[in-house]
Amino acid sequence: MVSAGDFRNGLTVEIEGNVYQIVEFQHVKPGKGAAFVRTKLRNIKNGGVTERTFRPTEKFPQARIERKDMQYMYTDSDMHYFMDLETYEQFALTDEQIGDALKFVKENETVNMLSHNGEVFSIEPPMFVELVITETEPGFAGNTATGATKPATVETGASVNVPLFVNEGDKIQIDTRTGEYLKRV
Repeated sequence: MVSAGDFRNGLTVEIEGNVYQIVEFQHVKPGKGAAFVRTKLRNIKNGGVTERTFRPTEKFPQARIERKDMQYMYTDSDMHYFMDLETYEQFALTDEQIGDALKFVKENETVNMLSHNGEVFSIEPPMFVELVITETEPGFAGNTATGATKPATVETGASVNVPLFVNEGDKIQIDTRTGEYLKRV
């Protein structure tokens, strides 16, 4: 059990039958009255964010989130297929379950499958991926005073803003958490 006074960012707790991840928290001690904890909670099943306040002494069970390495195999219409790297068992997930988590993931790459009580609710891609630029406008270095960017499409079909010196066929590194260009490889 975790008390509201011990909340921290990233902690997952069960509240009223739902599993929430704490996005933000703040301990508030008003001039009058009792102290309380103001939180921003994200429902891990549907992604909705809510704000709630708790007394610091309220206790909640900590939710156990399981992470398992899976290989992303392929996509067929609105189904995405994964293989367990230990048992070679295959799983299929829908677009709704995955969201845009596979935006920067190529086939045969390893991802983390997140589940709670055996129910898969999300896919976590690798933090950094290296992808080839398939389409971008030619850029001319030296025509700006600051670090200007241009849109580029990578091999997975996702769009990324890259510096002007990056060309088609270049391999770049992308941070999958923010979708930002990091460097040319």
